[in-house]
Amino acid sequence: MTRRIWNFSAGPAVLPETVLAEAGENLLSLGNTGIGICEHSHRGKAFMAVAAEAEALCRELAGIPDEYAVLFLQGGASLQFSMVPQNLLPADRTADYLITGAWAEKALKEAKAIGGTHVACSSKDANFNYIPDNCAYSEKPVYVHFTSNNTIFGTQFTTEPAGVPDTAFLVCDASSDIFSRPIDIRRYGLIYAGAQKNLGPSGVTLVIVRKDLVESGNRNLATMLQYRTHADNESMYNTPPTFGIYLMLLVFRWMKANGGLASMETRNRVKAAKLYDYLKQSSLFKSTAKPGSGSLMNVTFVTGSEDKDNAFVKAAEANGFSGLKGHRSVGGMRASIYNAFPPEGVDALVEFMKDFEASA
Repeated sequence: MTRRIWNFSAGPAVLPETVLAEAGENLLSLGNTGIGICEHSHRGKAFMAVAAEAEALCRELAGIPDEYAVLFLQGGASLQFSMVPQNLLPADRTADYLITGAWAEKALKEAKAIGGTHVACSSKDANFNYIPDNCAYSEKPVYVHFTSNNTIFGTQFTTEPAGVPDTAFLVCDASSDIFSRPIDIRRYGLIYAGAQKNLGPSGVTLVIVRKDLVESGNRNLATMLQYRTHADNESMYNTPPTFGIYLMLLVFRWMKANGGLASMETRNRVKAAKLYDYLKQSSLFKSTAKPGSGSLMNVTFVTGSEDKDNAFVKAAEANGFSGLKGHRSVGGMRASIYNAFPPEGVDALVEFMKDFEASA
């Protein structure tokens, strides 16, 4: 087998090796069915059992109450940018948006085409390198939307936004930190996340939504764009991404076997601390996120010289560290260290950074 290298990609991201191995075994035959997982009908008993266990483990891991629907959809977070306001934002109401990065901006753009919007806070003034401390909400927003982790800019909310008006429910794009720590589901009306960073492969979008919001949502939409369509049909109104859901099941099993979301949080904090601690004392590398706003999922850093940044990325690639080039909006480097990224990979990166700094 080709030697696996350290994959710091922002997504699709690293998956647990045990998950990949088990999935490989089941490509030819899911258990003793004689049919590979990719070939099973989504209406057949074998896949229905996969889907049922995936939902049950999802609920168990996150403590999702019965009054919430768990949906496995397609279209990524980008489709949710428009599905949320289409379903939940009446034309005569306002939704508040917290703008802390490019994905939040895209979500706002879609909502503007549906109903009233209000920017409650923004960190664009500093190229999104911090999470604002305060928000100025509109008078009676129907919901407040925020992006919990900003993949491009390496910032993250440490908790839910404060002071949300009583009239509003929280909507969260949790694509890049979903299930990286325990959360109180009851504080949210809707959470959505692309699977390809912490939950599984690309092609599946997890949506957790209060059932009363599903029921009261806009009925004057195309069938596939209504949450009720997917809730009423247990995510199988059309053929779902069966292999992606199967891989999510395996990842959920891996999370449970490794202590659940509380253990994921501890694991992630330890990994990120190693990088941030080194960056604090380094004379060459510096974090781009302001203290207190740094992400546990995506650690962004620069040398202060574009030439040195490029030299570091090139040397890193040659030494088995892939995906470290930062997004063009920030430049420099980005180490994405989601749930499944091995702690020893962070240790190896820090040692490589030390060696590079010593020779620079």
